[in-house]
Amino acid sequence: MELITERYEDKVLGTIGCFDRVVLTGTLPGICYADGITGYLYRNGVRIFDYAKFAEPYRHLIRENAENLARSNGIEIDHLNKQATKKEKIVQTGLERLQKEGKKVEGLFYIISAMERCPTYKPWFDKKTGRAYLKSSWSQCLHYYFYFIDKYLGLCYVRVPTWLPFRLQVYFNGHNWLANMLSKEGIDYQMGDNAFLNISDFEKAQKISDRFSVAALHTLLDNFAKIFCPVSELFETNYHWSVMQAEYATDIIFRRQKDLGKIYENLIRTAIHTVKPDNISTFLGRKLHGNFQGEVGNKYSVRLEGSVLKHQMGKVEIKMYDKFQQVLRIETTANDISFFQHYRNVEHKDGTVSKKFTSMKKNIYSLKPLIQIMKATNRRYIEFISAIEDRSAGTKRLKKVTGRKEEGNRGYKGFNFFDDTDMEIMQVISQGKFNISGFRNKDLRKYLSDRSTGQISRVIKRMKIHGLIKKAKNSYKYYLTMLGKQVVITAMKIKELVIIPALNY
Repeated sequence: MELITERYEDKVLGTIGCFDRVVLTGTLPGICYADGITGYLYRNGVRIFDYAKFAEPYRHLIRENAENLARSNGIEIDHLNKQATKKEKIVQTGLERLQKEGKKVEGLFYIISAMERCPTYKPWFDKKTGRAYLKSSWSQCLHYYFYFIDKYLGLCYVRVPTWLPFRLQVYFNGHNWLANMLSKEGIDYQMGDNAFLNISDFEKAQKISDRFSVAALHTLLDNFAKIFCPVSELFETNYHWSVMQAEYATDIIFRRQKDLGKIYENLIRTAIHTVKPDNISTFLGRKLHGNFQGEVGNKYSVRLEGSVLKHQMGKVEIKMYDKFQQVLRIETTANDISFFQHYRNVEHKDGTVSKKFTSMKKNIYSLKPLIQIMKATNRRYIEFISAIEDRSAGTKRLKKVTGRKEEGNRGYKGFNFFDDTDMEIMQVISQGKFNISGFRNKDLRKYLSDRSTGQISRVIKRMKIHGLIKKAKNSYKYYLTMLGKQVVITAMKIKELVIIPALNY
């Protein structure tokens, strides 16, 4: 399939994929859940109902640490009274002010404090068992946001609560990390906000991006925890890091704004009507089951920066938007990476270990396989929009399947996309689950219930003769060919964007 990057090769500078926004959480093993902290108090001879008294010194320690960091870096702690205030804008304004003053911004440069919701515990006494323990709860406590420039990750923040269980939150942007790596390797680049507008060597830059080191990240995170939340040493444990949110962006960088502008509006308008729930599940490498509880659908919005189209499936979504009207960004965002599945080692209750295709763990070492999964998701989406954007190749291939074909002594008529029967067949085989796992005769009978097994067999034969499907080796399953995928997309496009709108008038 000819991709957009190939079709507009003379207008595209290059393509780069890397993490965008990444948010990680840190928890202290042993005290990050109610039973754990209850056991800790019992082992150390602390009464359950003295929990608040026990936690108070740690709160003072974190506040004193924040004040000491502010003094040593010559900055003031900015307290926000309104939770709705966007911290990113405040920090960005402060950062731009320092840069205009000609100051080199390194290390810690801004601290914000705010009262925010946080997980906590409350004492409880069970009259039946006569046992006191802590229960999980929610409350409000003072949080500190430490904003700093790291030599490895670029702009980061660490969010530190002043109350047990001291769950940390760390943010960084993968584009800033990659920019630092490119500088280290002597590769020239041009950036705007969190996007590359040009890179002197795209191929080498992509290889650097793919070598993202989770081990190096882990070392940095442990160091951040010691600097900004020095309570882990008092509990004689280290933070466990997990992924709260991850975004992976594939950017197609055009030479000029007008080059992208010519195709973007048509591209996004067509995708709004063409992308269906089963297509979304296919992009994400999943099957769309009837018992899926999450939201699945499209959302289109217009921002000051431009328009954005989102395709959502539960806590995961794919976005398409333009940056500076020059960068076409395809981005997969996961607010729960366990949505994705991959082959990994699974530890069983009996102590044995086996390799299975199962949900991804949330720990930070899943970031490495996550790169490949999200990159593949973006690739499938780019293939899809490349097909719907193509105004010539799709039409030529459509003609190949509309004519009559002969095999042996038998003729097979072409497909008529204005015929209800043929369109019904196209709608059935276009389902995302069939793209992933293929289909058999019996699978089609569930949707074409008015036809016999023999009739379905003739339909399959007809599609095979015209090159729409191919049979899997040593199997009774059939899959759409590249031609089949393009023809089906074209057929759906004709129906959704031409026939139905025309009949509305």
